[in-house]
Amino acid sequence: MKPKHQRLTLALLALAAVVAAGLLALSALKDQAAFFYSPSDAARDHPPVDKPVRLGGMVAADSVRRAPDGVTVRFVVTDGRATTPVTFAGIVPDLFREKSGVVAEGHFNADQSFTATNLLAKHDEKYMPPEVAGAMHETRTLQR
Repeated sequence: MKPKHQRLTLALLALAAVVAAGLLALSALKDQAAFFYSPSDAARDHPPVDKPVRLGGMVAADSVRRAPDGVTVRFVVTDGRATTPVTFAGIVPDLFREKSGVVAEGHFNADQSFTATNLLAKHDEKYMPPEVAGAMHETRTLQR
């Protein structure tokens, strides 16, 4: 076989391997993909019941209620136009609080309420981890 044909064969095999890896990754991620809804989207589109989705928005003021069991939390997520009641059983993130952003992973129920299996609390764009803030403070002090 000529060197030109060997290079062509290797290039085609490499291309086929890349395509196969991409298809394998897509098929693996297909089951993990979760759609994102805001409360307004959920009210308008009526998402399917018991399908894994994400609900995002702000935790409404004065809406967080903790159950006597110490684990279950009920709150309302709003986007300013619509609201969705959420129930979560577990440990809430440290950044979770009223009037703060939240993304809840879980599923919608038949009554359009949401049952969360995981909460992701969001911070604003001004947030800086304490380690980074301390390092920046030290850098400013050293520059003077």
